[in-house]
Amino acid sequence: MEPIPTVDLGRHHRKMRTQIDAAIAKVIDQSSFILGKPVEEFEQAFAKFCGVSHCIGVATGTDALHFTLRALNIGPGDEVILPANTFIATALAVVYAGATVRLVDVAEQTYNIDPDKLVSAITPHTKAIIPVHLYGQIADMDAIQRIAAPYRCAIIEDACQAHGARYRNTRAGEFGVAAAFSFYPGKNIGALGDGGAIVTNDAALAEQLRKLRNYGQKIKHHHEVLGYNSRLDSLQAAVLLVKLAALEENNALRRKHAEQYRQALVGTKALVPQEHSEYESVYHLFVIRHPKRDALAAYLKTQGIETAIHYPVPIHFQPAFAMLGYAPGSFPVAEQLANEILSLPMFPELEQEEIQRVANAIRAFDAQ
Repeated sequence: MEPIPTVDLGRHHRKMRTQIDAAIAKVIDQSSFILGKPVEEFEQAFAKFCGVSHCIGVATGTDALHFTLRALNIGPGDEVILPANTFIATALAVVYAGATVRLVDVAEQTYNIDPDKLVSAITPHTKAIIPVHLYGQIADMDAIQRIAAPYRCAIIEDACQAHGARYRNTRAGEFGVAAAFSFYPGKNIGALGDGGAIVTNDAALAEQLRKLRNYGQKIKHHHEVLGYNSRLDSLQAAVLLVKLAALEENNALRRKHAEQYRQALVGTKALVPQEHSEYESVYHLFVIRHPKRDALAAYLKTQGIETAIHYPVPIHFQPAFAMLGYAPGSFPVAEQLANEILSLPMFPELEQEEIQRVANAIRAFDAQ
């Protein structure tokens, strides 16, 4: 019985290997490896894809968030609100900028930041809100924008898991003053290594971000600000340009797989992700909830089915963020999710038979 991985990058790359090899060979022939023409081409294409004016390629999604905060002059003495259920990089970016993390619980149905909890978290020191479009579904941006407006809080989208996702026909990346994307290999559009980008409609912000990623310079050897060395290199940009052409098709396959999972898991104890009619998730992950999550994961492993947990430890329980001072019970939904969520295999090349096999295994576990 062949194992079913959570993500199979081998299958993913085999179907576009010829185009990827050709793109890499072209970069080698041109020998312009840092901020070369492929970076510019990808930035233009990804900005167009997201429906915005500017895209700035950087080394990681974490840097994309960090630099955006710095470019907005958010730092010491400022607070930034983010959900308790997210990858630690969201919180680390705030710390890198020198600002203070302020957490909010998440909505039980969507796992995204709960707008009803936002108002009570805003203080005179709040300068930004980072809604995370977790697992590929956009947060409730209408509500978040409505709440943020009177306080003049900047909205910075963490869209690192939501390449191409839509909310009311608007793509991730079009809602905030800027949005951060990650091109980590396992993402819906992933590089062959690390990579990231910021998208924005603000020309002045884009210019500042371009300086920050490249030693603070606009013209070589003329350093206007204290910058960083964090550039999306040409090889990765060339690969991403190939993958961008297939992103819509691959996202459609993920959505098809998600619907098959939903149908196949009817009658089991697994709670499947909820997607409202005005949302179009791109299912970076397919995350179920199960009352016996750990035992289920162990059983699926015996059946050759790989799973993962995104994420087992909420931000306020991470030792690195003990200084926030949040006690157990501060964010009950996030804490409950951490004990119940389980990521099932999800990638475009997943076969229908494999999805059915996963569902049958969950059904067999529930029947024990």
